[in-house]
Amino acid sequence: MPEKSLPYRPCVGVMLVNPDGLVFVGRRAPGGQEIGEAEAWQMPQGGIDEGEDPYDCALRELYEETNVRSVELIGKTEGWIIYDLPPHLVGVAWKGRYRGQKQKWYALRFTGDDSEIDVEHPGGGHHKAEFSAWRWEKIETLTGIIVPFKRAAYEEVIAQLKPLVT
Repeated sequence: MPEKSLPYRPCVGVMLVNPDGLVFVGRRAPGGQEIGEAEAWQMPQGGIDEGEDPYDCALRELYEETNVRSVELIGKTEGWIIYDLPPHLVGVAWKGRYRGQKQKWYALRFTGDDSEIDVEHPGGGHHKAEFSAWRWEKIETLTGIIVPFKRAAYEEVIAQLKPLVT
């Protein structure tokens, strides 16, 4: 299969946790990679630029997707967490250059007020909003609200980060 020869996209993810122990999730805006998924919720994530430090990327992506800057580092996952795109999205997502993502995840404590969060007009001059809505979610329910092809990766993220945030 040709998709097996494609590389994984280097990426970061952010588990943003509020003082009540709930996790930020955003609903993907229409036109995202999850074609046909009506309820595609996820935590903030994004690609690492060439030469960019992964933690700096996590802070940048969080700001570009949520407008949030008020955070403290809790911890991070070990190694890369990988997921493959389903075959119908290979060649569509990320201009067909990747077969999936390899991600480093960071748990961050949200130290601001909910009014800081703005997914419709996020910071950093981001070209378009990544999320159309957001909410705080229990960590135990995260895998049930995301697209199926990311569930195994989320299970690994939760297994590694939950002990740090609860």
